[in-house]
Amino acid sequence: MKILAIGDVVGRVGRRALSVGLNAIVTNTKADFVLANAENLAGGFGFTRDTVEEMFKLGVDALTTGNHVWDKKEALDLLPREPRLLRPANFPEAAPGKGAGVFTSRGGVKVGVLNLQGRVFMEALDCPFRRAEAELAALSKETKIIIVDMHAEATSEKIAMANFLDGRVSAVVGTHTHVQTADARVFPRGTAYITDLGMTGPSHSIIGIQPEIILKRFLLKIPERFQEAHGPGQFNGALIEIDENTGLARSIKPIQSSYEFN
Repeated sequence: MKILAIGDVVGRVGRRALSVGLNAIVTNTKADFVLANAENLAGGFGFTRDTVEEMFKLGVDALTTGNHVWDKKEALDLLPREPRLLRPANFPEAAPGKGAGVFTSRGGVKVGVLNLQGRVFMEALDCPFRRAEAELAALSKETKIIIVDMHAEATSEKIAMANFLDGRVSAVVGTHTHVQTADARVFPRGTAYITDLGMTGPSHSIIGIQPEIILKRFLLKIPERFQEAHGPGQFNGALIEIDENTGLARSIKPIQSSYEFN
């Protein structure tokens, strides 16, 4: 089977890129299941009920998040009610929502999704490695096909997770840094990996934000509220082909597309 994993969808431009391109990409790649990171859906920070519903209507099967999961108050009510929307599993267990789920592909195959968040240069959460062990114990009872979204800042922590889970999950895909990396590969024991899927959002930006705002912070050290960029869009993701019998990856191929908007 084939799984399409989409990098962080940022704001209006990111959602528009999906509305324009997702159906064609799914058709061309023959993807059976679509996963996307939703933590930047609404204006680049968090998500709302409307933006989440928009993703599902466009054909996304499951959504992961990360450190911006609580940026909109709606998350507190939406996460417990929407099983297709995950938050990192290593948040405290009493936090709303859940960090893993089992979903069904277009072909009727069960797909497990696990959402984790790194701790290097990020908030001090529970250990993602130990949390992964606990979640996999439950997921593996239902399916051999398991995709892990490792939402982390440090490349070393993402690669460490892939090594830790090699042969036990179908793929470990990195999110959070919004720049697609050139290291997509299948690890020795059969786990597909890419350090960062990249960003689906405004291409004329600095990781989705208006360039002049980011430059002012770098050059003048003057804080200014982030605002999502506009203009042309880009689609970043990866197509992962998996052996349904073993749950191990056969290949992983990065995907990049561009779109001109008025």
